[in-house]
Amino acid sequence: MGNTRHCIEGSKPSSLDALKLLYVSTSKYEGDWQSILHSHPFSELFYVVDGKGSFVTEGMEFPVCKNDMVIINPHVLHTEKSLPTTPLEYIALGIDGLSFSFESMTSVQDGVYMQTASGGVYKYNTQSSYVYAYLNIMLEELSRKEDNYEAVCRNLLEVIMICMLRNNNLDIVQNSNALLNRECTQIKNYLDANYSENITLDMLASLSHMNKYYMAHAFTKYIGVSPITYLLQKRIQEGKSLLESTSYSISQISNILGFSSQSYFSQAFKKATGKTPVQYRNDLKG
Repeated sequence: MGNTRHCIEGSKPSSLDALKLLYVSTSKYEGDWQSILHSHPFSELFYVVDGKGSFVTEGMEFPVCKNDMVIINPHVLHTEKSLPTTPLEYIALGIDGLSFSFESMTSVQDGVYMQTASGGVYKYNTQSSYVYAYLNIMLEELSRKEDNYEAVCRNLLEVIMICMLRNNNLDIVQNSNALLNRECTQIKNYLDANYSENITLDMLASLSHMNKYYMAHAFTKYIGVSPITYLLQKRIQEGKSLLESTSYSISQISNILGFSSQSYFSQAFKKATGKTPVQYRNDLKG
């Protein structure tokens, strides 16, 4: 008689124990899609069951199709679009207690990585994994709601996360310091509302009651970019909107956005977009 025994070595503490599954939703395009940019204070997984379309983040868009998994970090503006001829169908999971780190990825050969002003978005194809099977079991558990279905769903979430971390060199960062996250979100919201003002690190440190250098480090770790870089990206984003929707001169837009000079605005805009403000506006006219 042949016999093989696989022994399990001492288990390591899991970094996934603090995760909280907030919801699991299923959606299918039926001609009434409301494509509106929105964000969540938690991470979201977006799994494409069938169809084709695109995923939109802050100023960026990339295609999605069957078996694609899109990872959206907290506070990242996003939405999805479906192709009418190939209706998009997907499963979305809201997960509290973590954000994803993509810093270990020196290159992305099998996926798409987007660094937005608010954080990271990453897409890859899961065809070779069992993620979809686990998602289906989770949906069945949620539908039947038999005894201890919550525990089953929590464990399935952990299995899905392990599969993702195995196959894609992703890292997770637990959001255990709620106070720090709240302070960083407060700074982000302040920058969103006051981007046209003359904002300095000293001002933001005073606002958050943190040391200037610690505040800048914490913001960079939590949001993904430094406060000053985020401010610049926000101004460029608003500059695009003004160039598209108004007839203001480049000088007027520069002043509205809070740039110290028109030339600095033009240089920053070209560095971010590859085009000067004049070229960007002319291209819109066709």
